[in-house]
Amino acid sequence: MPKLLVNTVAIGTVGITSYFWGLGSKSKTQEKSETKNLPVPYTPKSNLPSSVNPQDFYKYGFPGPIHDLQTRQEFVSCYDRAKRNPYWIVEHITRDSIKSTQGVDRKKSVFREDEQIPVKFRNRLRDFFRSGYDRGHNAPAADAKFSQEALNETFYLTNISPQVGEGFNRDYWAHFEDFCRRLTGKYDHIRIMTGPLYLPKQCADGKYRVEYEVIGSPPTVAVPTHFFKLVVGENNNSDQISVASFVLPNDVISNDDPLTKYQVPVEALENASGLELLYKVPPNKKKDLCKEVRCEIIVREFPKNVNNAMAISAKFDKA
Repeated sequence: MPKLLVNTVAIGTVGITSYFWGLGSKSKTQEKSETKNLPVPYTPKSNLPSSVNPQDFYKYGFPGPIHDLQTRQEFVSCYDRAKRNPYWIVEHITRDSIKSTQGVDRKKSVFREDEQIPVKFRNRLRDFFRSGYDRGHNAPAADAKFSQEALNETFYLTNISPQVGEGFNRDYWAHFEDFCRRLTGKYDHIRIMTGPLYLPKQCADGKYRVEYEVIGSPPTVAVPTHFFKLVVGENNNSDQISVASFVLPNDVISNDDPLTKYQVPVEALENASGLELLYKVPPNKKKDLCKEVRCEIIVREFPKNVNNAMAISAKFDKA
């Protein structure tokens, strides 16, 4: 029988949501499996009419899903056309890469639409106007200050999700991002996967449903209920990695909350996200990062004007 882990997460004024993560044990075959997400030639079986060939639909064009991959200087992004959010963002930071380079300035960067995405699937600047949400980075700008171009690339909307501003994006989430940067003092390489989640909650009738807001005009951009980070620490000349995964609600979080409150097993994150994570690394080569370092945030004063335009929009919404 698969084990169940109950992860209880406070979701602001909505209350407490209990989410059941199914953690079935994996076989060796499953550990090594790779998902093939491409159409393959179909060989009709001898007992089918020769005229039946469903793959002929492809002559009109393969419908997808298409995962728009973009390789930037500091991160790789995979974009979800349906929800107009990233599926995930993968970063690589080091002690040297997070140092500020003279002349590199966030004030020179502006949010911009990603023209590599077809217009009909693109998230637009206007979608966030008066939405009440920040344009929240998945790969933070502060991780890419080694060049102005790298910094600018973090402002593509394919790296952006709607995030609660005060109490999350400008507070706990920013401190969490700072925690990830501080890990470069312990490890030679830090690899971070970040992305949105849309998790179920138990409703009054006892059933579980996935409910999330959609913003924009027309409303096409999904507002994630949660965000995750998978953090991997590597050291040179070592074949072991240190791993921790976290799931945080997209809501106000008290700075008094311990970061470990939001740590979840990697298998739980796989089940929630539909992603296969670190399956090529043998279990005996994975260590719990939070047993090697203190997984905790340090409350720092971050500039509150980085999302000033969004804050102004939120005020207009309330007027």
